[in-house]
Amino acid sequence: MDTVTVWSKQHKDVLRELTETGRYTAKREYVALDLQEHAPLVLEAYDWLVSHCPGAQARPADAQLPVWVSFERSAVMLPSDNTVILQLTLDPALITPVNVAKWGAILNYSYIPRDTGDARRHRELLEAYGVSDAKAFMTQFYPQIKREIIESWPRLFDDSVSMGNGQAYGLIWEVRREWLSGILQ
Repeated sequence: MDTVTVWSKQHKDVLRELTETGRYTAKREYVALDLQEHAPLVLEAYDWLVSHCPGAQARPADAQLPVWVSFERSAVMLPSDNTVILQLTLDPALITPVNVAKWGAILNYSYIPRDTGDARRHRELLEAYGVSDAKAFMTQFYPQIKREIIESWPRLFDDSVSMGNGQAYGLIWEVRREWLSGILQ
């Protein structure tokens, strides 16, 4: 079996859970603790991601959210207080790649255009209403624009749709102790 090495910045408690139980899955309350008052904004995007992620039906029942991994050591977030960088070696088929720019668009409640013509059309729509994607998404006054934004998000997983470069992170549904090949602090 071929394997790939990836890295994931995690709270030190994740390493303890991994060591004690042999596995770790992400929970909604962990995001709430980490992001505090910003958690509801981010969790709305994560809820969409969880329900639309390829392979989501294969996730363990106790995995409420995916775990982010970096394909390059240099791309992982720098360690900070109470965190570690887990180096994992696992089957690449377990990883769902996610384009960084497209995911950023989703986190900003933005439209992911099919191409430059579609981007222009959507921009003109916003200008006609005098609204931004975020405002249209977060208020009740522009339901058709909000629907269009959400309907564009599956392009996150469409490699034929490009937004800038091809930089990607990966998603996995659990971390297993046997995948741990290093700990960086």
